[in-house]
This record gives sequence, structure tokens and C-alpha cells, in this order.
Amino acid sequence: MDVFTTRAGRVRGRRSERDPGIVTVRGLPYAAPPFGADRFRAPRPAQPWDGVRECTAYGPVAPQSAELPGSPAWSPGDEDILTLNIWAPADGPGDLPVLVWIHGGAYVFGSSAQPDFDGTALAARGLVVVTLNHRLGFEGFGHVPADGEGPVCPDNRGLLDQIAALEWVRDTIAAFGGSPGRVTLAGQSSGATSVACLMAADRARGLFHRAILHSAVNACATVGQAARTTAEVAAAAGVPATRAGLLAASPQTLVSASDRVVERYRQDPGAGQRHYDPSIYGPVADGDLLPSDPLEAWAAGAGADVELLVCHTTEEYWLLNAVGSSAKVSTEQQLQTFAADFSLSPQLVDAYRDRLPDAAPVLDVHLALYGDLLFAEYSSRLAEAHARAGGRTYLSRFDRRSGGDAGDSGGGGRRVRAWHCADIPFAFGNLHDENLHFLMGGPPGPADHELAHRMTGAWAAFAAHGDPGWAPLDGGGEGSAVRVWRTAGEEARETGAFRDPWEAAGLPLLAP
Repeated sequence: MDVFTTRAGRVRGRRSERDPGIVTVRGLPYAAPPFGADRFRAPRPAQPWDGVRECTAYGPVAPQSAELPGSPAWSPGDEDILTLNIWAPADGPGDLPVLVWIHGGAYVFGSSAQPDFDGTALAARGLVVVTLNHRLGFEGFGHVPADGEGPVCPDNRGLLDQIAALEWVRDTIAAFGGSPGRVTLAGQSSGATSVACLMAADRARGLFHRAILHSAVNACATVGQAARTTAEVAAAAGVPATRAGLLAASPQTLVSASDRVVERYRQDPGAGQRHYDPSIYGPVADGDLLPSDPLEAWAAGAGADVELLVCHTTEEYWLLNAVGSSAKVSTEQQLQTFAADFSLSPQLVDAYRDRLPDAAPVLDVHLALYGDLLFAEYSSRLAEAHARAGGRTYLSRFDRRSGGDAGDSGGGGRRVRAWHCADIPFAFGNLHDENLHFLMGGPPGPADHELAHRMTGAWAAFAAHGDPGWAPLDGGGEGSAVRVWRTAGEEARETGAFRDPWEAAGLPLLAP
């Protein structure tokens, strides 16, 4: 029987349908529901239970308006959202390396139940895999002003949830065959930046020993910026921007109000940076949990003792354009306004134009530039900062893109792009799920399965030994120590000059 004993009580999982040698435990609470008296508070321990708790289904997702393919949607009234899931070899030797995954979704959507994040293939490589839900949107990252009466509501509640899950792993994962001294914390997009923040947070020190960042996103608010967002959301919700006013608004009300604020930015070309991809929530450099933006903290040596693997894709922003979540920049005037809004020089814009094929549309220039601004360049600078501070750092790029030869890279004749999120089904080894074929450009071919085998192997090797299979950065720049992930049949592309435009421009990533 697949029954395990935790501090809160016994739980029963079940064998994976994909691999009967792997046991799965789903929907296991690592903290109490963060609502009622605990709303906007730091997470509290889960209440113990009697008997054996059946943990065979994913737990409820955090409040959000998104409905993702193959994933459950949030229903108002769902409260037991701080749960995690485990995949472990059923007959493992114990003391196995552990990989803890934080999902992405711009800090407002997503969950551990997405089909991308099934841990079966990685567990078959000898890992204990943990995925988790945490608070999102205003519940997780909204700034709640102190009123001098009730308890202080901390910023970065979503990050505090993640720390609580890591503390649960430290205290309990041995019951599932994992080693609390061999924990790798991994994430993608906002999940990757969450990992970067926890590397800079003293409170998370010692809870993980290695880290994997895929497409970290460049965004960290000041307390003042977070307070201004609170004022906008409260106004849209029709409540005062006070602790009492925000507590009076239901989670559903704040989700809807946040969506209205986002839509206003999206419809307003004069809104500056938020017009282009209006993500209004994220980590707050509050001087308490998070002292500063991770890039600044890492440059000062924070997290240098954590071994690091970084990856980004080479066509990040094309996904955001494909799903309609970004502004359309299709004229030269719009491109000039975009560059001015982000304090980007005309020389940088011209350098991107020169790198693209002749007569590339303005939209493609914008997508290439903005994708690197938000994801690729920020991820690369994080890797360099970590290496220069003395950390052991590995850098890679996902560059699987082709015309869509179904016998090679899939796609059924369609264009296959190396866009945001496309690398995750490969790293997890989850190419089989039809819900993911859109991310991959179509059904996978044999070369895709071979690429997935190499990428899951790199993750497993890094989690187990700290070496994914190529040379680390030397602290003085990229050099040749960058692994480029492609299918075996793809035509080779020169990537040595990938970052030349940014290095030549010497520009900050975002305007003050």
C-alpha cells in the first residue's frame, strides 16, 4: 500500500498511470487555507487529521480568472489551495535528490495541476519531484496597507507560501524517499523569478541547495509601486485601499478588479511600460523578506552558495503575441514609442532589425526585442551575476524551431518557434499530452523525444550531482559555455552573437 506518514497525518497515493514504478501523492496540504482569519497573513501550518487521507487528486487552484487547457479552473469558495504533489520511485533506495517546482503565470494564473508539470518522467530518472500551489494575484502579491489596529499583512505572501512548502519538504520529504539535504528549487517565468527571489532571501537560506531558472522575468516592484497598484485595484473593486476595505472584498471581487485594471492598461497606448504586457503583480522589494531586486542582490553575492542552472528560449515573446496577451506594435511609430517607453536606444532597435531576415515586419522586431528585454537578457544577466560572485553557474538556451517537419520537430507543416514555455514539456519529459502540442508547435516527432530525453537527463544530473553535462560559466562572460538545445535534425544556427546588441548598448534592462 502506498501510504506515507507525515507530521499532520497519514496519506495515501496511487501508482502513476504512465509508470507503475512511480507513486504519486496529490493535493497534500502543506499549510492551512489562507482565508478567513488567515487572509493576507503569513501561511500557518496545516491542521492534522485522523486516519488516512486520500491524496489521489490535485488540490484546488488559487483564485484566478484563467482557464488553461488540461487544468482545473478556480471556483469561488475553494479555499484549501496551499497543497503540493509528489512523484517518487515506489521502490527507491531513499535519500534521493529532490526537485521542487514553482509554476509560472505572471503571478496571477497557473497551478501545479498543469499537464506540463507531471513529474513521472523525472521521477523515473531517480528524483523525488514536488510541485506546489501558492497564492496568486492580490491574495499573494498585493500590498495591504497597515492600519495600526489589526495584524500586519506582509508583502510577498506568495513567496512566503513557497518558503512554507520548502520547510515542509525539509521536515517531511524523507518519508517519500527524498533527501532534505539535496533539494533543487526550480521554476519557469514568474516561478523562475520566485526562485531568484528566494535565493536572495535570508529566510529561505538552507532550504534548497541548487536552483533551476527557466525564462526568469524582469520585474520587481518597490513598496511605493505596489501601493499604487493597490489603490488602482481597490478603486476598481469599489472599496477603500485600506486593510479593512480590502478584507471586505471577496477574492472573486479582487480577481475581477485586477482584470479590469489590466485591461485599462492594455487599451491605453499612453500608459507607458504597462501598456505592452500589463502584469501588475509580482515580488516586492520590501526590505524585509526581499532586500532588493534579485539581480542587484546576486551581484552583491546573495545566493552564491547555491549551484545554478539557467535556461531561456530564443523566441520568448512570440507566445505572448500568439495568445493575444500583448499589445500589437506593428508600425514604425509604435516601435519608436515602445523604445522610448523603455529608454531603449535607436541603435539597439536597429541592431535587432539587422539580425532578422530581410523585410521582417515591425512586429517581429518588437517581439524579438521585448522578449529579450523581459526574459532572455534578464536570465543571462542573472547567470553572469551569479558566476561573477563566485557561484557555480550553467547557462543554456532552448532553440528548437523549424518549418514544422513532422518527422523531425513536429508541427505538421506549421512554423515551430522556440517561444516562452516551449522548453518545459521537454525538460519534464511530457510530450505525450495533446494539451501541450500548441506550445510545441504540433505533435512531437522522434527527434523531439530524443531532445526531451537529453533535457530530462540534464535536469536529473544537475539535481543529483550539480553538473548538467557542460562547462559552467567562468565569471568573466558567456564564452562558449552555453548549451543550446535543438533537435538533432535542425540546421545549426549561430548563437555566439546572441547578446551582442545589449552588450554594445550597455543599457539597463528597465527604465527607472
